[in-house]
Amino acid sequence: MAEVLVLVETAPDGSGVRKTTLEALTAARALGEPSAVVLGAPGTAAPVKDALAEYGAAKVLVGESEDIDGYLVAPKAEVLAQLVADRSPAAVVIPSTPEGKEIAGRLAIKTGSGFLTDVTEIAADGTATQVAFAGATIVHSKVTTGTPIYTLRGNSVAPEAAPAAGEEETITVSLSDAAKQTRVVDRVIEQKSDRPELTEAAIVVSGGRGVASAENFSIIEGLADSLGAAVGASRAAVDSGFYPHSFQVGQTGKTVSPQLYIAVGISGAIQHRAGMQTSKSIVAVNKDPEAPIFELADFGVVGDLNTVVPAATEQITARK
Repeated sequence: MAEVLVLVETAPDGSGVRKTTLEALTAARALGEPSAVVLGAPGTAAPVKDALAEYGAAKVLVGESEDIDGYLVAPKAEVLAQLVADRSPAAVVIPSTPEGKEIAGRLAIKTGSGFLTDVTEIAADGTATQVAFAGATIVHSKVTTGTPIYTLRGNSVAPEAAPAAGEEETITVSLSDAAKQTRVVDRVIEQKSDRPELTEAAIVVSGGRGVASAENFSIIEGLADSLGAAVGASRAAVDSGFYPHSFQVGQTGKTVSPQLYIAVGISGAIQHRAGMQTSKSIVAVNKDPEAPIFELADFGVVGDLNTVVPAATEQITARK
């Protein structure tokens, strides 16, 4: 069976593998036998090897070096390019995170290969499904040059366990000077909240301009906490200072694809829709019955969010 390389993303604190990687391993199985590629500082692979094997990694290719950890993404792209040249895999699958997309782009240039980004599905023949034009068009694309490279959008594939050997193989890390031009001088791990990470959450509750103030975002947080959900915000909300930019959902923010997306006080501008249109179920709460978000929503509530959301939170909490 053909080998498919899957780049592994680990948690910022190094404690485990991110869900995006398990999704990538699941998607890669359509193309062949996944080999998980772990690149990082010494000790990166040990906490994640068992999980990688559980989700289908026949091999775990380990490249650990202070040089990989001490610079930006260029070393990872260079090591992956070496693996592509040496092993001639059927494809490379990378989680579609900001770092993942940059690595994929660099890898495509280095290997002269075609590159499809933000795919939501990969078929056995290599055809990828993408959402284009802010969700208005579904595109089926296929790489015809070099080794196909895909970045997989988070939450588009449900991780499925498929226990495999997980045989560890050490990669020799040899980097050029060009890959070591931008050094990392400091890292700060943000304090992690108890809520799920936005791009990986099964449920997302987002607030928009209609929330009206930063203080009022406690209503959004209350509903999110009652559901075990992540909190998001529209561009209008973050530009108004209601919530931090790191929580923005949209074309210029983060792309999410949860099982349930609740849009509160969000009009539904095309910029926002581009970041959440592939959500499985969408619920909208807005006092304007003509708001564009209702065209997209599976369920809509026309009403004052200050009344509707607390009432919903109270009912959900009472049923626990």
